[in-house]
Amino acid sequence: MTSKLGKPRAILVRPRVYIGDSIALGPGKIDLLRQVGDTRSIAAAARALGVPYKRAWLLIDSLNQGFGQLVVATATGGKGGGGASLTTLGQELVAAYDALEKRLNAEAAPELEALRKLAD
Repeated sequence: MTSKLGKPRAILVRPRVYIGDSIALGPGKIDLLRQVGDTRSIAAAARALGVPYKRAWLLIDSLNQGFGQLVVATATGGKGGGGASLTTLGQELVAAYDALEKRLNAEAAPELEALRKLAD
């Protein structure tokens, strides 16, 4: 999101949400969930985001543990292959986060424009 001179062209709020003491949800986890939904694979999602598989798995596990239910369902690999998919909860998390992000950016448009202008 930068111009040829390295100046920002767009500005965006990407919130981090804390739910209780055990759930932290932000752009990284949401992007990972989105990629898992698109690729149907934790490994492929990790590669697409440039993060180690173990890190991706730990992020997903932290959400599973925090919510007390699965956000990503996995199938064991083997000859037929494994895979992963977002559960209904995982899909709802992505949708709710997207709605929050959209609303925050719309509501904060004047302030975001003022910040963008400071970078010109």
